Amino acid sequence: MGLLDGRFALVTGASRGIGRAIATLFAREGARVALTARDAGLLRRVEQSLAGEGHCVVPADLSSRSQIDGLAERVIRASEGSIDIVVNNASILGPRRLLSECSVEEFHDTLTVNLLAIFHLTSQLIPSLSASGNGSIINVTSTVGREARAEWGPYAVSKFGVEALTQTWAIELQPSGIRVNAVNPGGTRTQMRAEAVPDEDPSTLPAPDAIAPIFLWLASDLSRDVNGQSLDAREWSWPGESAT
Repeated sequence: MGLLDGRFALVTGASRGIGRAIATLFAREGARVALTARDAGLLRRVEQSLAGEGHCVVPADLSSRSQIDGLAERVIRASEGSIDIVVNNASILGPRRLLSECSVEEFHDTLTVNLLAIFHLTSQLIPSLSASGNGSIINVTSTVGREARAEWGPYAVSKFGVEALTQTWAIELQPSGIRVNAVNPGGTRTQMRAEAVPDEDPSTLPAPDAIAPIFLWLASDLSRDVNGQSLDAREWSWPGESAT
């Protein structure tokens, strides 16, 4: 028996990195997983590598409202109207320079994918999450979404928004049986991290699969009393174990 047997999960940004690691672990624990990202070819490779059956690939560009609408419709249909888990992992880095040097277009594009897309997509899935009876929404945040740093500009602002969205939804959706939490992966060995901090030695960072277990815990019944929290993956350990 897996921790997610019989559950249906949507993971955004599932073609690589943290999203792929989450989808892989969820499938291993018995969930049917809907995978979304822009690159259909990469998503197909992930789907083929997953344990179990009943997974689906729904390519979508989260900067497009119409594609988000199509994604939501297909995921609801694939889940037969009951979605148990949504992991809002997809994001873009945006410009790494002073905020005063960023254009309105760059600011808008970053917030569109990192914040507005989460609101737009998840809002459409809330009725199906309510039907689950124990829905779990997990938003991926960032250290710079809690304490601003120079030259992280639009990305930091978008992640501050994710924190606020998480807290607000946690309060408002609790009566519907939906839990909403956020996870800060911290520095992780991903393509985005390499782009953000090019001088960093990636061998000093944990791989995505090393930080995926906190997402499994938040998706499972083991955390059904946890709501409105923003947790650090690199400081977390299974209850009863010491953090490494």
